[in-house]
Amino acid sequence: MGNAEAATPGGPAGQERASDSLPAWRRPLAIVAHPDDESFGLGAVLARFVEREETPSVLCFTHGEASTLHGVEGDLRRVRAGELASAAQLLGLVHVELLDEADGQLGDVNPHLLDQAVEQAIRRHDADGLLTFDTTGVTGHPDHIAAAHAAISVGKAQGLPVLGWTLPEAVARTLNAESGATFAGRPPDQLSLVLRVSRSAQLQAVQAHPSQAVPGSILWRRLELLGDREYLTWLVPPRS
Repeated sequence: MGNAEAATPGGPAGQERASDSLPAWRRPLAIVAHPDDESFGLGAVLARFVEREETPSVLCFTHGEASTLHGVEGDLRRVRAGELASAAQLLGLVHVELLDEADGQLGDVNPHLLDQAVEQAIRRHDADGLLTFDTTGVTGHPDHIAAAHAAISVGKAQGLPVLGWTLPEAVARTLNAESGATFAGRPPDQLSLVLRVSRSAQLQAVQAHPSQAVPGSILWRRLELLGDREYLTWLVPPRS
């Protein structure tokens, strides 16, 4: 692995911008594409809301059935649904909805149908803010991108702010250089919030996804580089 000191959020630049401030949302709703996105991606941020005694919910569009079973027996669709339920409990999430769109084909679904699903979840949970992946999908996965665009579309229509989970571009460059991956990050001036986090609940939730938590995976390296920081950008800013 290369020297990642310059890309590590624990360095001077990360310390300068680090903040303990989250939006004052009582009922945030996370919009994700696959089981494990709520843990590997948004887990530390969702845990911070729970620590504040807020009530975050999750809407997940697919069962993640197009992935691969890694040493876990069973039907992947059912396995991943069970993993999501277990991970949500470890994160302290009360409400998790799992839809049945086709994994890997979310970008082919009529956007109006995705928007409707988000609208319905907002009504059910009386959500006051939306959390999703950045518009790049962070990893470039088209399902992540489709989920993010649904959150943005509905957020704009309903006047709800939308925060996107993202990476600093230096971290993305390091990951791509080491592994040939396609992570996308943002420059420092596009990072709206740098959040100081604990990884404890997130790591427990990740371990609840044994079919996906492959030892040595690039996802673990990403967590190592991020340290105790998570990065968010406003996709739909709050109204002033």
